[in-house]
Amino acid sequence: MSSSARQYPVILLRHLSIKYPIYDRPSHKLLELLTFRRKQWHREFWALQDIDLEVDAGTTLGIIGQNGSGKSTLLQIIAGIHRQTRGDCYVHGTVSALLELGAGFNPEFTGRENVFMNGAILGFGQEQMERLLPDILDFAEIGDFIDQPVKTYSSGMFMRLAFAVAIHVDPDILLIDESLAVGDLIFQHRCTNRIRRLRDEGKTILFVTHDLQAVTRFCDRAVLLDQGRKLVDGSPDKVVQKYHSLIFERERRRAGEGQILQAAREDEQVPIVTTIPHIDHLYGEGGAEIIGVILLGEENQVVNGANPGEELQLIVSARFHRTVKHPIIGFTIRDRLGMELAASNTSYAGLDLPLARAGCTVSVAFKFKIPEIRPGSYSISPAVASGNIWEHQIEDWIDNAYILTINEAGLIYGLMKWPVKARFRTTIEEVSSDMRTRTS
Repeated sequence: MSSSARQYPVILLRHLSIKYPIYDRPSHKLLELLTFRRKQWHREFWALQDIDLEVDAGTTLGIIGQNGSGKSTLLQIIAGIHRQTRGDCYVHGTVSALLELGAGFNPEFTGRENVFMNGAILGFGQEQMERLLPDILDFAEIGDFIDQPVKTYSSGMFMRLAFAVAIHVDPDILLIDESLAVGDLIFQHRCTNRIRRLRDEGKTILFVTHDLQAVTRFCDRAVLLDQGRKLVDGSPDKVVQKYHSLIFERERRRAGEGQILQAAREDEQVPIVTTIPHIDHLYGEGGAEIIGVILLGEENQVVNGANPGEELQLIVSARFHRTVKHPIIGFTIRDRLGMELAASNTSYAGLDLPLARAGCTVSVAFKFKIPEIRPGSYSISPAVASGNIWEHQIEDWIDNAYILTINEAGLIYGLMKWPVKARFRTTIEEVSSDMRTRTS
């Protein structure tokens, strides 16, 4: 029965849109009411436009985008706080939402009263909340403040209590906004562990965040919103990469291309390579193709392994099957678990490649130094795209085309060696006769 139930999404949005009236002056709203709206004194602002989204049970979905892109508004509609202007929103299951700071809590009520009030809103009776209360208080760790009005709480205390209630009412769907960032570091780690447990228990989680690393680590899917529209919906690493591209392109436009990009100059020392060691998976529109990828050491020898601190040169060659006005060539590096460690491309590196005509081959050399990272194998995935870094299409992408082994260079805790300098001081104090007497 459970397998058939999972065939249907627990959240279904169809052509979802919401608009708000924007008045230049407060008096304009009154004038509009006095004229029975025969004259419009406002401008329409569409916070969300034509959003289609399906979320299956047990999915952890990250929603990213710049401020003002409609992320929080989307969660508020799913939570039932706002109603869409048009379109459909279907939600199946109990929903617990941790959205805006202060939403759902009455500042005049005590923390205990707010816990029971929130439970009642979610359909829990007095006895059920009494059973949940010890776990909620243990997680929140606000002590005797539980019987004080929440208006006296610090933002950290408030969020600890709000989050504790949201996760202990055993919701089918948990909605989390980026307001969690107000908690202290210990609280943030505790929240992360709890979210991981909820995900492992099969709960459906939607969270808005600017922590892109959390999206790639914890999410099954990600959605990128921009100016109220859905740009990308797919695997977290691809969506995060698109978000980086969007931000970079806008910063480039704001600063002016001449200040960031340098025109590419041909270098006869960059070789054309035609070897691809591995092809695990490839995709693209086919306007160009990667024909070779290779790593060269400091003496231009082919390398498959390197030590931290060594300077390498990655050569990526692509052949174009159609004329591309703005080509981009780049690569992504991942560890053996698929976690993206780094990525770059010609545009991101400040190199503006010239027009590539059909039939020509472009070869790019990327120089970089191996950081002091954990030893192991790392994959390099080259790609060629057309357009610009903000709005482009992938012509060819090859997953795991080249495997580089990083050799061990001493003990490394975690992912990489963090450069530190340490100092110390030792003091020797005289022990008084009274102290010797007491301790003898």
